[in-house]
Amino acid sequence: MLNNLLTVTGQVATLFLMMAVGFGLGKMKKLSSAGLSQMSFLLLYIVCPCVMIECFQVERTPELVQQLCVGAVIAVACYLVYLAISMFFFRRCPADTRDSLRFAMVYGNVGFMGVPLVQSILGSEALVYGTLSLAAFNVTTWTLGVVIMGGKQAFSVKKAIINPGVIGLAVSLVIFFGGFRFPDAVSSTISFLGDLNTPLAMIVIGAQLAAADLGGAFRQPVLYLASFLKLILVPGLTALVLLPFGLPAGLYCALVLLAATPVAGTTSIFAQQFGRDTVPGVQVITLSTLLSIITLPVFAVIAKTISGF
Repeated sequence: MLNNLLTVTGQVATLFLMMAVGFGLGKMKKLSSAGLSQMSFLLLYIVCPCVMIECFQVERTPELVQQLCVGAVIAVACYLVYLAISMFFFRRCPADTRDSLRFAMVYGNVGFMGVPLVQSILGSEALVYGTLSLAAFNVTTWTLGVVIMGGKQAFSVKKAIINPGVIGLAVSLVIFFGGFRFPDAVSSTISFLGDLNTPLAMIVIGAQLAAADLGGAFRQPVLYLASFLKLILVPGLTALVLLPFGLPAGLYCALVLLAATPVAGTTSIFAQQFGRDTVPGVQVITLSTLLSIITLPVFAVIAKTISGF
């Protein structure tokens, strides 16, 4: 187990070193807020869909189809369970803080950190499970997430259907079930763009941390509670609840790893979109990301040890 822990810690450390590059560039003012916005747009609308499309260009087998269907149901069910649990916490906080921290407990940084983490630790063969969870993330953020932050009146069927994650998934499923293959030039282009996901996402996260109030994030007990719930309670419950189902090792490990990711950057983005105070969201993103340096390797080793991956 010690060897596994050291190996996983090294892989996670690689991701955080890339984040350090972004942090340094942010502190040196070499990455502006406008530049980060453009990089985030590139990741969200181009790179992430390319990752999904590339992952689904695999041979369709009855076993894989069954695993993906089971994984999709479980991923969505997990978000529903996380949301139900979050309702028991932060009741005494002001509305803006309460809703931001509940959102933070439910949604982890699946796209920018989770998918690269799955690829780095579990290998490319498990990446399809990560992208499946990313699709579930996109679907539920534009449904459950919108209701958390904006109330029922803010829900939009159009936004729930037309977003990069859902569109990328739709294209991926057409390719997967239709058995289509792109010409070599197109396939290579998609692959190269998908390869940008890990380094570009880590640099963006690092630069965002450079602009955050790190001192404020470490001074509020409620932020530690939110980080504990997201980094320990949620992945711990996920690992225990899924254990009796006998899931394939890659799927089990991916779901636990993704549950252990720090708070999603979408937390502060949604807070701003729906006219909420963005400070609690930014602070809990900052604190949970820093603390995940410790917790992520632990849960990665736990998941791999339990599943025998």
